[in-house]
Amino acid sequence: MIESQRREPWLNGPRKRQQDILNAAMEAIESVPYSVSLRWVFYRLYQKGFYKTKKDYENWCSLSSRARHTYWNGWNPAILADDTRRPIVRIGGYENKEKASENIPEELRSAAYLSIDHFYKQKNYVEIWFEARAMIGQFRHYTAAIDLVPMGGQPSIPYKWKIAENIEDKSLKYGKPIIVLYFGDEDLSGHLIKDTIELDVSTWCDSDFKIVWCGLTEEQAEKHEVPESVEKKGFQWEALSDQAAREIIQESVGKYLDYDLIYEADQEAEEINKELSEKIEKIIEEL
Repeated sequence: MIESQRREPWLNGPRKRQQDILNAAMEAIESVPYSVSLRWVFYRLYQKGFYKTKKDYENWCSLSSRARHTYWNGWNPAILADDTRRPIVRIGGYENKEKASENIPEELRSAAYLSIDHFYKQKNYVEIWFEARAMIGQFRHYTAAIDLVPMGGQPSIPYKWKIAENIEDKSLKYGKPIIVLYFGDEDLSGHLIKDTIELDVSTWCDSDFKIVWCGLTEEQAEKHEVPESVEKKGFQWEALSDQAAREIIQESVGKYLDYDLIYEADQEAEEINKELSEKIEKIIEEL
C-alpha cells in the first residue's frame, strides 16, 4: 500500500473512550488464531459493556472504519475478515495408498501433494453449512478434512442450485448417507433461512440427505451465557465466545465422523508423498 493511498489521520486522534473501544477490540481480535468479522468484534465489545443498543452497532462500524482507513495504532484495512459466499473445499484425493500410487506419472512431471480421502472409509459423508459467512475463519480453524459452505443470510438461487449439484455428486461418489451439519442464529430468520435452503436443495436434488441443526440453540445460548441479539429477538452465532463456538463445532462433527480415520488418511498420504519425494530426488540425482 503506497502512502498516498492512505486517508489523512485524525487531527487530534480518537477521543479517550474511542481509544478504549479500539484497544479492547484489538485485544479481542488478537485473542483468536483466525480472522474475525466486524460483527463478531462488536459482540465482544457488547459483552464488555462498551455498547448497549442496536444504534451502537452503527457507531462501531463508523469508528472501526475510520481506524482502518487511517491506520490508527495498528489498525489497517485487512485486519477484519471479508464476507464471502465461496465454499471452502477441504476434501478430495484417492481412495487409498495403492490408487494414489497408480496415479504418480512415470516422468514425475508434477510434484503436487497427493491426498487420501477419508470419506471412503467413513460411515457418512459430512459437510458443514453455516449462516454467518464472516465466520469462515472460525470454522476453518476448528475443523479439518470437511467441506465448508457459508450461506451469508439467504443465499441466491444459483448458489443453492450448485449446492444441490454438489450433494448429487457426493452421493454418486461415496454411495453412503449424506449428513449436513448446520450452524445458524437461534432466531426466526435463522431457522427460516435453514428451512428455505433445505426445501429448495431437496427439491432440486435427486439424492437424499439429512440436515442436522447443530447450533445455535436456546439451551446452548443459556449454557454459554450468550447475550440476546441487539437487532432482533433471539441469539446470534457471532455472540458466542471462541471457546463456546469451538466446543459446539467439534462436538457436533465428532458425532458423525471418526477422527481416527482422518488421521489414518493423513498417515497414508504422508507415506505416499514420501515415496514420491524419494523418486523425485533419485531422478534429480541421475540427471
